[in-house]
Amino acid sequence: MSLYRVPTPANEPVHDYAPGSADRKALNASLAQLKKNPIDIPMVINGQDITTKDRITIRAPHDHKLILGHYSKGGTKEIRAGINAALKAQKSWAVMPWEHRAAIFLKAADLLAGPYRHTVNAATMLAHSKTISQAEIDAVCELVDFWRFNAHFMQQIYDAQPISSRGVWNRTDHRPLEGFVFAVTPFNFVSINGNLPTAPAMMGNVCLWKPASTAVYTSHFLMRILIEAGLPAGVVNMILAPGALIGEQVLTHKNLAGIHFTGSSATFQSMWRVVGENIAGYAGYPRIVGETGGKDFIVAHASADPEALTTAIVRGAFEYQGQKCSAASRCYISESIWSKIEKPLIKQVRELKMGPPEDYKNFVNAVIDESAFDFITGYIDYARKARGAKILAGGKYDKSKGFYIEPTVVFTTDPGFKLLTEEIFGPVMTIYVFKDKDYTQTLRLCDQTSPYALTGAIFANDRAAAIQAERALRFAAGNFYINDKPTGAVVGQQPFGGGRSSGTNDKAGGIQNLLRWTSPRSIKECFVPPKDYRYPFMG
Repeated sequence: MSLYRVPTPANEPVHDYAPGSADRKALNASLAQLKKNPIDIPMVINGQDITTKDRITIRAPHDHKLILGHYSKGGTKEIRAGINAALKAQKSWAVMPWEHRAAIFLKAADLLAGPYRHTVNAATMLAHSKTISQAEIDAVCELVDFWRFNAHFMQQIYDAQPISSRGVWNRTDHRPLEGFVFAVTPFNFVSINGNLPTAPAMMGNVCLWKPASTAVYTSHFLMRILIEAGLPAGVVNMILAPGALIGEQVLTHKNLAGIHFTGSSATFQSMWRVVGENIAGYAGYPRIVGETGGKDFIVAHASADPEALTTAIVRGAFEYQGQKCSAASRCYISESIWSKIEKPLIKQVRELKMGPPEDYKNFVNAVIDESAFDFITGYIDYARKARGAKILAGGKYDKSKGFYIEPTVVFTTDPGFKLLTEEIFGPVMTIYVFKDKDYTQTLRLCDQTSPYALTGAIFANDRAAAIQAERALRFAAGNFYINDKPTGAVVGQQPFGGGRSSGTNDKAGGIQNLLRWTSPRSIKECFVPPKDYRYPFMG
């Protein structure tokens, strides 16, 4: 026996896919292959492909005519089978040596970074309507980082052992949870889809995984990678069934051990409510880990760098059409800086090219589906008619071919304006300009305007102003940026998560998240136990 160490992790390099590069050529081949060959996607239960007669068509968000495939829609039967498969697999998976669990996910990381890289990137571009840059950062690099760094964090957790007194050896057994974990994943990040079921699994847990219906296409490829990497049958079961039906079966099951969730605040609160109502019926108290909504901010002090601020607004608000929980959607700008960036900002936003992700000149692609399109454009229409508001750039939209919405900049004089307070989750940035002397008051306004507290940024070259913002906005963002856009957290560098209505702040990409999926057992071994009940004071 040996004390094994996982390879020291390093963040996966981001490939640039420059014109004429081998990566660009391979990616184009993968795009052509996937577009030409629609696939049938099964559920995966107990390691077996499960199909049903109820097949749902998958279309590209940017091209309604492009059919990527179909997936089998499950029901109560498949949900129960997934739960049973997970509980059966738990017996052997929970006692598998940790280094062998780690090896499976390290192999998955290498498969994704190597032979699957261009396929997964192409699938992400087509099914999620992401540019190659956004796909590469998300679907490959971040997920590779999750798998490699989580193995490293797992080792650190197992290394954490208590002190021992003379004649005693104290040990901590970091057990998995007793039961199964329900992983609910969103459409916007493939890396989150891969991390939410596998972070608990790495710690010896078993999972029932429900990806968003708009993320089934890429989830299929991730499941294939995990199987090829050697993940035993039943450890992760991918169920493609309506959320309400799954919730009804899963959230009341006595063996529910935990929930790993990313999605809307309303859905998360509803799930938590069901757990609370059924708390007496569980074998234990379920761990609830969630990352939900955001109304992410940028505050610009009078000392801010105008060019850096302009770039941060454009990238932070409009990359991936603003469909990031970290995307900047409200900006408080000092009057003196606004006079310097207003025209350059509007010019840059109007220059952004929009279209399908296969055209590499496009900065903006389509939003994910018709429901999102209608929701986002409703806010644009509201801003167009509202008093005290003006659309400075963008504002047009069209869903005849794909779900396209122009990057939109709204100016308002109302600090309580609807678009400054509510989550939109689309390419809409709302700007409020304050007098330079009102900086302190504006920090309080920023802190109190939104119920969320996920990400935020301060732009200031005045160090005192930056310190003031860091203190005043301490609880307004779980990820806080100084002179940088509030998006792009990197695994191992900026563990991600927020508080208030943005979630439980259990920091994906850090050791904190892995700790949530263990149930420690303290073990004390006494080498020479006492053999007389009497204590010295009794003499």
